[in-house]
Amino acid sequence: MGRSAKQYSIGIALGGGGARGFAHLGVLQALAERGIKPDIISGTSAGAIAGGFVAAGYSPKEAFELIRKYRFTAFTELTIPKTGLLSSAKMKSSLLKPIAKHRIEELEIPLIICVSNMLEGKVEYLDQGLLGEVIQASASIPVLFSPVEINGKLYSDGGIFDNVPIRPLQKMCDKVIGVSISPIQRIDGLKNLVQVSTRMFQLAVNPGKGVLKRKCDLYIEPKELSQYDLMDTKHAQEIFDIGYNHAMEIDLTTVLKQKKPNFRSALKFLKLRS
Repeated sequence: MGRSAKQYSIGIALGGGGARGFAHLGVLQALAERGIKPDIISGTSAGAIAGGFVAAGYSPKEAFELIRKYRFTAFTELTIPKTGLLSSAKMKSSLLKPIAKHRIEELEIPLIICVSNMLEGKVEYLDQGLLGEVIQASASIPVLFSPVEINGKLYSDGGIFDNVPIRPLQKMCDKVIGVSISPIQRIDGLKNLVQVSTRMFQLAVNPGKGVLKRKCDLYIEPKELSQYDLMDTKHAQEIFDIGYNHAMEIDLTTVLKQKKPNFRSALKFLKLRS
């Protein structure tokens, strides 16, 4: 990654959390209505999906209407369980199809996608490459989904190492907003391998929230999301509304104070006009 330090005014990191990702779009919609739009986005898993649509030029509301049409089964299919119970290969041809841009670097808003390099055992933050396959990799929960091969390497969900990827934003943004959609809920039981896999993953990616909060200028985590399962796509509107209402009520003083103009966007606009 070769972008210079403090190049952007506001960066927003969108965390992983399955179907709770609809809340990201609610949060972004509310922030936009209150005068805050990201100059750069980083995302993991569901955050990478939501971030991909917004970075491509869709408003959060438009992205929500496009994504809400899909159920979990629309972009998954059973596989011989060698490296995962399911394949998410159909994600590119269904869920992500409305995004016209094929490469990350072509997006209107810079986007960084967090993925886990399974062979080398490390986190990677990708701001270049084929958008569809990188998002697919970032959203591939281990055991549940097979890893995605990119340039001979196998990648899985970025949440293994960094579920709310503020790290790549810290040196390049004046203000960093972190959005977590993974509050832990109490459950009454586990009915199948899908639930066991998602529950295990959710519990594993949540430690260290105290440190994360301290490193953000603004940390957003709607606690009401805890009542929704990570694969619960049936309650998209409710989840969106929780994110929206929560973000409409929080104090934005720390972000709005001394907010710098987005010179990068202004320059891009002038070039397009000339």
